[in-house]
Parts: sequence; structure tokens; C-alpha cells
Amino acid sequence: MTENAPETVAAPEGAETELTAAEQATEEQATVEQAAAVESAPEETTSEDSAPSADADPEEEADDDSATAGETAEERVRRLEEEGDIAADYLEELLDIADLDGDIDIDVDGDRASVEIRGADRLAELNRPKGELLDALQELARLAVQTRTGSRSRLMLDIGGFRAEHKDGLEGLAETAIAEAKETGAPVPLRAMNPFERKVVHDVAKRAGLRSESDGDGKNRHVVIYPAS
Repeated sequence: MTENAPETVAAPEGAETELTAAEQATEEQATVEQAAAVESAPEETTSEDSAPSADADPEEEADDDSATAGETAEERVRRLEEEGDIAADYLEELLDIADLDGDIDIDVDGDRASVEIRGADRLAELNRPKGELLDALQELARLAVQTRTGSRSRLMLDIGGFRAEHKDGLEGLAETAIAEAKETGAPVPLRAMNPFERKVVHDVAKRAGLRSESDGDGKNRHVVIYPAS
């Protein structure tokens, strides 16, 4: 016996538009929640944790994957450009799912692929004030690259110049701590920072001829600047 087809009920006027808006909001929220879940995981569980020593900061470590050993400068650039392309494709799809605007720029900065999302006002708003969404999306992009290439990535992501805006302030903070370490002769611990922030501080300390180390776990990980021996 053939079952009767279910009766089709017309949606109320305007309901389709409301449903579309609700679906878009739900998708956007799901995307942000996915990113936040990655960001909230302890830092020690990320793919960067194959650093050779417990005190080393993963962001400082050179890419020691055997697949990149002995590569020429041209091969390195091609590899980093490929990482940028993979990350850009992933991020573009993520923006489409969340119905967010944004243009993606790809570059090579030293030994890293560099990707920036520009013109994404809504995404930039969600990222402020601490940049936690940026850190989460960067980790997702790195995982996307690793899934395709089989090698861990040290790709750097920025959203609307957020990292550049904060770099000057971080360098000033590091210089103040360096002056204190020189004056007191004692180690100076800084506030908890994300990997990018710690890398900036390490670079400033190195330029000043002082030693710096990362200490603490997860979100409590911070930099300690030591006076000259």
C-alpha cells in the first residue's frame, strides 16, 4: 500500500526571510564556538609542542621537520606560498559559511607564511579586545595546512592589522621590563601572553642582549626576562 505523501504547508509570509537570517546567525555562532573551543585547549596540546626543550617557546623554534631539511631558498618560498594558499582557501570557506565579508592577503615573512584577513569588520569586532578569536583561527588554519601537507605549520594570521597595532605596545612593555632587569639585577616576569606576544618580547630581549624564557602552562604561559650574567 502506498503511503500518502505528507501535506505541504505554506510558510507564513516573511518566515523564509526570518529563517534564512536565523540560519546565518546560527552558522556564524557555530563557527565562533568552534574557534573558541580550539583556543581554549591547553597550549601544550597544539602541533607546535615538539619543541626540543621544555623551556623553549614553540614560536621561537625553527621548523625542524625532516621534509624541509636541506631545502633551497626557492623551495622554501614555494612551500610557504603553498601553506598560505591552503590556509587562504580554508579561511575563505569559513567566512562563506559564517556569511562574513573579508579579503585575504598572502605573503611570506621570513620563515613563515603570512595571511591577513582584511575588510572583515564583523570578524574584527568579534576578535577584540584580546585577539582570542585570532589565535583560534590561526590554529585552525595551521591544522588545515598540516592536514594537507603532513608537516606542521608556523603560519601567522592577522585580522585587520590587529597584530601590527599591538606590536608597538608589546615592544614598549618589553623595553620597560628590560630596563627593570638591568637596574635591579633580578628576573622580571611579564603578564600572561599568547605565542605571538611572547615572540615579540623574546625578539626585543634578544636585541638588547638579555636572555628571556617562557614559563607557565596554557593561558598562564608568560615571558621572564633575565638580567645579563
